[in-house]
Amino acid sequence: MSDTVGDVLLGRLREWGVKQVFGFPGDGINGLLAAWQRADDKPQFVQARHEEMAAFEAVGFAKFSGQVGVCVATSGPGAVHLLNGLYDAKLDHVPVVAIVGQTERSAMGGSYQQEIDLISLFKDVCSEYVQMCTVPKQLPNLIDRAIRIALSEGAPTAIIVPSDVFELPYEPPGHAFKQVPSSLGMSEARVVPDDDALRRTADLLNAGHKVAMLVGQGARGCVAELTEVAELLGAGAAKALLGKDVLPDDLPWVTGSIGLLGTTASWHLMMECDTLLTIGSNFPYTQFLPELDQARAVQIDRSGKWIGMRYPYEINLVGDAKSTLQALIPLLERKTDRSWREKVEKWVDSWWTTVQRRAMTDAEPLNPMRIFWELSERMPENAIIAADSGSSANWYARQLKFRGDVRGSLSGTLATMGPGVPYVIGAKWAHPDRPGIAFVGDGAMQMNGMAELITISKYWKQWADPRLIIAVLHNNDLNQVTWEMRAMENSPKFDASQNLPDVDFAAFARSLGLHGDNIDDASALGDAWDRALAADRPTVLDVRCDPNVPPIPPHATFEQAKSLVDAVIGGDDDSAGFIKQGIKQKVQQYFPGEKKDRS
Repeated sequence: MSDTVGDVLLGRLREWGVKQVFGFPGDGINGLLAAWQRADDKPQFVQARHEEMAAFEAVGFAKFSGQVGVCVATSGPGAVHLLNGLYDAKLDHVPVVAIVGQTERSAMGGSYQQEIDLISLFKDVCSEYVQMCTVPKQLPNLIDRAIRIALSEGAPTAIIVPSDVFELPYEPPGHAFKQVPSSLGMSEARVVPDDDALRRTADLLNAGHKVAMLVGQGARGCVAELTEVAELLGAGAAKALLGKDVLPDDLPWVTGSIGLLGTTASWHLMMECDTLLTIGSNFPYTQFLPELDQARAVQIDRSGKWIGMRYPYEINLVGDAKSTLQALIPLLERKTDRSWREKVEKWVDSWWTTVQRRAMTDAEPLNPMRIFWELSERMPENAIIAADSGSSANWYARQLKFRGDVRGSLSGTLATMGPGVPYVIGAKWAHPDRPGIAFVGDGAMQMNGMAELITISKYWKQWADPRLIIAVLHNNDLNQVTWEMRAMENSPKFDASQNLPDVDFAAFARSLGLHGDNIDDASALGDAWDRALAADRPTVLDVRCDPNVPPIPPHATFEQAKSLVDAVIGGDDDSAGFIKQGIKQKVQQYFPGEKKDRS
């Protein structure tokens, strides 16, 4: 029996080194599933509970491996379900390939069951490359280009295959007119700006007295180079949200996250610098950068598509971050005046003091910040951390102190609910020998995290390190939106939209044969983390926490924090609780004994 298109498609994925494909079955891909059976499940078909989760798992795999993630779905509704995860990949610049079934060619255009114009559907989300395979000879070129474009552009791509094409006998492209042969593999490019641009950049940076660096995910793998630049320039470095794991937080000049979820140290760094060096970041919130006429600025980015945005950069360098920094370093002069660096380090030290004090402030029944602080105290240096959108993203950005080789990510630009649990599942396939941890709000957990616990229970025994911890911030409130309503709309909490039904997440985990731990006492939290980090299987930490602990922005004054609670005091059922917590949290920033030198 000759190979079918389905057989060759799977074989091509194996040749590219793809070990897992995340998906859900359906009749639009039955011919491919039959080929999977013949291929002895290689690459492994990882069955999610929903196609959106399969896409998120592919994104998580790609984010934490640096390789392409692959997901698969059937025609019609299966294809539609992939979209949110693929948009997450697009907006965070992640290489993902989607393989999607379509109705048979003979039915196309006939308004047949599950027929959707998939080319049009995917044209925006997979704008870099989306094609339909209508004859077998197209196949190798389509697969190879989809993978190469996904990797080189950091983007999702899609291949659409009518269901009958999967079952056709495979014919390779020939040495003939209008046939396109293809080949495997791709070497990585290292682009460096020209010598004149590097010299002008060095002159600008050498002239600065108070240099700030902003690093994003494009600077990953550059710890040595970033450290040397910071040392030469006496600079401090803030991190965009997707770049939280680019530099460890125990370096005294790393100010932490920037933006609405950022730190006071990063806020002061940006507001007082006279020179800005942005590396591998497309951070969009201009109001958290220096005033537009305050700083001379340089940006380094691998793509001209993303350069020169967000700030009036004087020099825009298109180049690979590592190679560009290596070429720049010999041209930099070490600054003898270290007063700026000393000020930055005081801000950093003051911030981490504030973080600890805020986390240890009492709440009813438990302060959510303490969940994160207690992990920071015992976090394995090879942990992989995922956070969901919502209030868990606030505490992830501010409270967690990354050390060693810790990796972390979340849905940075789309900021969609729901990827926390599937991200960490994808991470476990990328690094089965490393512990995975996800922080998830109870809203996201009810939306889809509970269902993906079933996926975890199905596969966890295949991982060399069985530790996968889901920490649920259980407050029966869609907390981020509640606070956004208060802060942005001056509106009391709208109970009908914000209150969640109460669910015992730990009990559900235990019903699946996983560990489940219910915690409602702050003094028990450290021991619960210790048990989970020593467990022989995945664990759900179901932590009852106070919804009234406010996510205060780094630039908020005491008066502004008080104004927020005053604005809604008349109509919010929780007003007494969040006024008390807001004042207690803001006081920690100005507590006697904290280093407050901002001179």
